[in-house]
Parts: sequence; structure tokens; C-alpha cells
Amino acid sequence: MDLLDRQGKYSNGFCHWPQPAWRRPDGTWVPSVANFTSLATPGQVGSGHTGLVTLLHEGGHAAHFANIDQPSPFFSQERAPMSVAYAENQSIFLEYLHEDAAWLGRFARNAAGRVIPWEVIEKHIRATHPYSVTSLRAMLAVPYFEKRLYELPEAELSVETLLRMAAEVERDIQGGAAARPLLSVPHILADEASCYYHGYVLAEMSVHQTRAHFLSVYGTIVDNPNVGRDLTQRYWRPGNGTPFLDLVKGLTGKSLAADAWVKALGEDLEHKLTSEKAEYEKGVAAGARVKLEDADLGMRVLIKDGDDVVCDSNDAGLGALCSKFSAWVGAKSRP
Repeated sequence: MDLLDRQGKYSNGFCHWPQPAWRRPDGTWVPSVANFTSLATPGQVGSGHTGLVTLLHEGGHAAHFANIDQPSPFFSQERAPMSVAYAENQSIFLEYLHEDAAWLGRFARNAAGRVIPWEVIEKHIRATHPYSVTSLRAMLAVPYFEKRLYELPEAELSVETLLRMAAEVERDIQGGAAARPLLSVPHILADEASCYYHGYVLAEMSVHQTRAHFLSVYGTIVDNPNVGRDLTQRYWRPGNGTPFLDLVKGLTGKSLAADAWVKALGEDLEHKLTSEKAEYEKGVAAGARVKLEDADLGMRVLIKDGDDVVCDSNDAGLGALCSKFSAWVGAKSRP
């Protein structure tokens, strides 16, 4: 993991696999090697939130692809026939934990070990939930722009046309000029990510449907072993050997639909605050089910800063690695 920003570092989080996970014909296991980044800047207000969201997203990719268990590495690589929606499904599922009060109540602590106050979570919900549909519109704008772009006759292609089309899509989908201009979205500018962004929309649909399923069946998601078991067996292990839509239906029992997402967007603000506060209080009372010093993820973790190794779990375990990394970040935060 390379988690802090620095001069010259690529300015978007990513995950890739020099070694895909797979199982040989004799039954022996070939574990994955995953590298991923985040972009936190110690001491910068708000950067920790950005860094956490990126860490959960890219870490979700790494966890997912490390657990694909099929008889060929081609089932666990990120190129075709891997579905974009399938590849992004688990990363966005984990990303949603940063807004889950049950997770925050268990795990969000400051340097002194104090839990995040409910008032901070409440303020965030009040500031964002009434406008959450704008994020959906921003996601939809990218594939709608790409659709228009790739349907455009080549003879009509020009800089002026591209700028005009982008402005029209922003106006029609987002209601005006976007906070993040369409033509700054890296997926549009890089050929290997062209026609990719609609996968985020489909993945987010499946995440809401999956969360709704777990909550209806088990009542909880955070620290629930049943959730981990179902994700591993139904979403992770098959790899790209099973179509994305079949995987979603196999786990949730329903065909992929936007119903759960639309319901979440339309939830009354005060009702959401009441339910989230109840989950937060349960999380604070329960604490983490597994203590960091006792955690064994069955893997080696290296945290690096470019070419420099900051800490290695092989030295003294995961708990010691996190303590060393925390101290290193703290030193960088001081002027």
C-alpha cells in the first residue's frame, strides 16, 4: 500500500495485481500480490476523509481479487471478460462503510482513542443526504457524455464540439456546470478506461441491493460473519466465470434493479438520523469484534512511500505495523 500523497504521485487511487490469485490443477493455491494507493495528506483538513474513502475502495478491490478461487489466473484479472460492474461491486460495497454509523461507532477513533462524536456524523448527514441525488446525476453524466461522444460522426469531431457536448450533458443531467467538469474525469481521457464509468452506476445499484438484502436477512452488516461468508462464496470466489447479473441475483434472490438505491435517496432526513443514531449507539457499545493485535489476515502487508518501505507486517504483525504507520503519519503531520 502507498497511502500518502506526494509530489509527482499519480493523482487518482488505483489497484493492480502483478500476480492474480488462482488454484493450480494439483490443488495448490497461488496467492495474489496486490498493490494499491490512496492520497491522504497529513495535516490537511479533510484529507483524512478522502484518504479513507480511497483506502476502502482500493482495499475492496484487493480483498475481492485476492479471494477469487478458480482453476486459472484468467478468472481473476481485471481485463475482459471481467465485467466493470463486477470489478467495482466489492470496492463500492466497502467504500460505503465510511458513511455507515454502525461502522463509525465501532472503528472511528481519534489519536487518543475516543470515538467519533454522534454530532459530527449528524452534521455530515444533514449536509449531504438531502443532496445525495446530485452524486447519482454526476455519475450518470459520464456515460451519457461517452454515449454521445462515440456516436458522433468522425467528420464532426472537433474541440469545440466536445466542449459544447460536455456542457450540454452537464446542463441536461446535472442542471448546470458541474463541480467536477466532465472533461476532467480521468476515465474519459484514458483509452484503457473508455466506456468504463457506467460500471460504477451498475455496481452502486448492486451495492444498495446487496446492503438491503443483508439488512433484511441478518439485521446487521458490520462485524457480521454471515456477511463475510456470503460475499466470499457468492461474489468473490467465482471471479469472471459467472456473469455479474447472475451473481447479484444469486446472492440477493432478485434481478438487479435500482429500487434499493431509489429508496435510499428518498429516505426522510429525520428518519435516517434516527435509524443511524440507533446503529451508532449499538456500535459504540459493542466495539470491534476483533482486536487489531489479534487480527490475522493470512497475508503480508507492506506500507510504502514510493520506493521506501515504511513498515512490514512480517516484522511484528499487523498490530505493530499499524502502530508504526500511525506514528510515521503523526510525525509527518507536525510542522
